[in-house]
Amino acid sequence: MDFDTRYPSVEALREKARRRMPRFAFDYLDGGCNEDVNLHRNTAELREVRLEPRYIRGFKGADTRCELFGHRYDAPFGVAPVGLQGLMWPNAPEILARAACKHNIPFVLSTVTTLSIERAAELTEGRAWFQLYNPVEEGVRKDVIGRAAAAGCPVLVVLCDVPTFGYRPRDIKNGLAMPPKMSLTNILQVLGKPRWALQTLKYGQPAFETIKPYTPKGLDLKQLGLFMNQTFSGLLDPEKIKPIRDLWPGKLVLKGVASEWDAQQALELGFDGIIVSNHGGRQLDAGEATIKPLQRLARAYGDKLTVMVDSGLRGGPDVARAMASGAAFTFMGRSFMYGVGALGARGGEHTISMLKTQFRQNMEQLCCERVADLPGHLIK
Repeated sequence: MDFDTRYPSVEALREKARRRMPRFAFDYLDGGCNEDVNLHRNTAELREVRLEPRYIRGFKGADTRCELFGHRYDAPFGVAPVGLQGLMWPNAPEILARAACKHNIPFVLSTVTTLSIERAAELTEGRAWFQLYNPVEEGVRKDVIGRAAAAGCPVLVVLCDVPTFGYRPRDIKNGLAMPPKMSLTNILQVLGKPRWALQTLKYGQPAFETIKPYTPKGLDLKQLGLFMNQTFSGLLDPEKIKPIRDLWPGKLVLKGVASEWDAQQALELGFDGIIVSNHGGRQLDAGEATIKPLQRLARAYGDKLTVMVDSGLRGGPDVARAMASGAAFTFMGRSFMYGVGALGARGGEHTISMLKTQFRQNMEQLCCERVADLPGHLIK
């Protein structure tokens, strides 16, 4: 096994990360919205999916590779876009981008994380996907999309599930901002995590690197928040999306789809794929877990759109469950961030290697030779 066997599960990584990260940073990573109902429902309902092994069939071995948008990846999972990664663990997005490239899985860069489009492209040899948090101003939109195209990003992911910021009690209590509000409580948390503090000193105060060119200098925290609200909008409609489709030369994906309504809109607006997602349970506590809309949308739109999924997956068996339920590909966010929070620079490769091992073992146990055959093992 080419990973640290002291941490053989995502839960073990989560516990180690909890001990190493300041509480305000871990709370941001770990929490959902309101009472965390949908956060927990995501994983619980996914794990109700059952798979059937077929042993007596002359099994020749499992091939975990999966083709997506013309590229053959080594496994059917990728690194989901996560905001404020460098706040949670210093240099986290660079660690994950490097590891994803080495292991031949997709890395999706968030508009509001702490790594620039250009640097992500450099680290991934031009294979990073870019998630667009839609700019209000036409000039900013054109420039950001142009930068992603110039960097060689093969896929643009448009975020649709943040029409308003989620109500996240932990973050409200912690005064989370960028950089975080340094209350006495937060300062004491940092002092209690010297490794995190030293790494932050080494790599510098995290910032929204991709949107730096559009941010006026010298803004205080309140002004920065106001600028973000004025410059970027999660509210989408067909008239806002059409110019994006016209501008973008590559594959276009809509992320945050949880209904037939939005899947149909994606189809009519010329998207190549959708990511069924509820933002990791961070936006709508009263919403569905992702596994149920995934199953419906894969049946209804799987032959018209590439239907992918994130939210709630925590390991290789979850990837197998989602792929058997009709997903063409899966993404995880927290799992990889737990890995980096737990093991720092080693966390990206450790987590990917561990998940690959778990997923392969599931395929072998099912006697499933190809990823595309997993739906045949679903117990309906």
